Amino acid sequence: MPNFITEAKIFACSQSTELAEKIAATFGAPLGKVITSTYSDGEFQPSYEESIRGTRIFIIGSTHPGPKNLMEMLLMIDAAKRASARHITAVLPYFGWARQDRKDKPRVPIAAKLVAKMLEAAGATRIITMDLHADQIQGFFEKPVDHLFASTIFLPYLRSLNLDNLTIASPDMGGSKRAYAYSKIMESDVVICYKQREKANVISHMELIGDVTGKNVVLVDDMVDTAGTLTKAADLMMERGALSVRAICTHPILSGNAYERLENSKLEELIVTDSIPLKQKSDKIRVISCADLFAGVMHNVHYNKSISSKFLM
Repeated sequence: MPNFITEAKIFACSQSTELAEKIAATFGAPLGKVITSTYSDGEFQPSYEESIRGTRIFIIGSTHPGPKNLMEMLLMIDAAKRASARHITAVLPYFGWARQDRKDKPRVPIAAKLVAKMLEAAGATRIITMDLHADQIQGFFEKPVDHLFASTIFLPYLRSLNLDNLTIASPDMGGSKRAYAYSKIMESDVVICYKQREKANVISHMELIGDVTGKNVVLVDDMVDTAGTLTKAADLMMERGALSVRAICTHPILSGNAYERLENSKLEELIVTDSIPLKQKSDKIRVISCADLFAGVMHNVHYNKSISSKFLM
């Protein structure tokens, strides 16, 4: 039987429609039509309004909490499986629930593993995601996972700033590997913040390991939630003699008082992707789109080409 490439179709979950439209435009395919019916009690049902039999489909949707976003992705995958799609690739620019990647105390779930198994059980045959909270989450899947790095789009912007005396910083010990990778490419120094938490999203103490005097500091992290860590780290570094402090965070969750904290902090700029749509605008937030990165990887996956050129670190 001769080799042939089936048609690729791209669909969006409701929470990621704007990003999906950009990805589809770069990919060179129209965004597929899906309608969602909602019952009065909140139950909803997505429906593909075109044939997807025998095709490769990409379903784009970040699964940030609440649970509706994850549930919509699962229903979209299940519907595609039952409509006889040939390949079902779940494209999750932000893989939610990833902070629960281990048991850090007794009698708690490992939610990241549960979500991985739910996606596979629903019918996903491949996963494409970006900057997982912990790299080892890839091992929770039995299906292929393409784990992309936002450094591919952040590093060109960072170089364009032409910052003298650049120092890369990690806001916590867990992010030191990421900070070191950036510093190696940028040929800069590294400093690390050591923090102790009183409870989730509440920092009781923070200390700085390294010297930032006279340095332009760039904090690097995978996500920014309440912005408590970032703003506290930025203020601490300015107190220790830094010339400026910026932050690069892939996923802008920005919950609670995050926007207020950012405005009141000494952080000069927060650079994020559009993996999660912003709740409100801020002069301190710069958004760099990840649409081209995802579109390029999706194109190579569809045509069975290597994606190694898409990785800078």
